Amino acid sequence: MTDRILIINGPNLNLLGEREQSQYGSISFNELKDSCLKKSKELRVNLDFVQSNIEGEIVDFIQDARNKYDAIIINAAGFTHTSVSIRDALDIFKKPIIEIHISNIYKREEFRQKSLISGVVSGGIFGLGVEGYILAIIALHKILNNEN
Repeated sequence: MTDRILIINGPNLNLLGEREQSQYGSISFNELKDSCLKKSKELRVNLDFVQSNIEGEIVDFIQDARNKYDAIIINAAGFTHTSVSIRDALDIFKKPIIEIHISNIYKREEFRQKSLISGVVSGGIFGLGVEGYILAIIALHKILNNEN
C-alpha cells in the first residue's frame, strides 16, 4: 500500500517568495510544491498539495482527508493562532499530523507564539525554512511504515 499524504497550506502562503523574504525565504510557492512532489516520488508516497486563504475551505480539506489520506502536513499560517475550527477538524482526523512553520513562531511577535493546533498534532517543525516540509514528508513516511 502506498502512503497518501496531504499538505495543507494556509493564508498568504501562495505568495511565498514575494513577501517577507527575511522570514520566509525567496523560494516561490510553486517551487516549494515541486520540491515536495519530487521528494514524495523518491519515497513512493502519493502527495497532494493544497492552499487556501479561506478558513472554511481548510476545514473542508481536513474533513475530506479522513477517508482519503493516511497523514496530514499542515502549515495553517495565520490561522494557527486563531482557528478553533481548524483545531477541531484536525482533532477529528485521528491519524498522524505534522504542524509546520517556515519561520520559528516562538521567536516572533507574541501573538504568533501561541499555536491553537499544536495540542492535537503528532509533532511540529518550526523555523527550518521550506526544508521543514521535506523533513515532514520523510518523518511521516517513516511513521506510516513503522520505521521510527
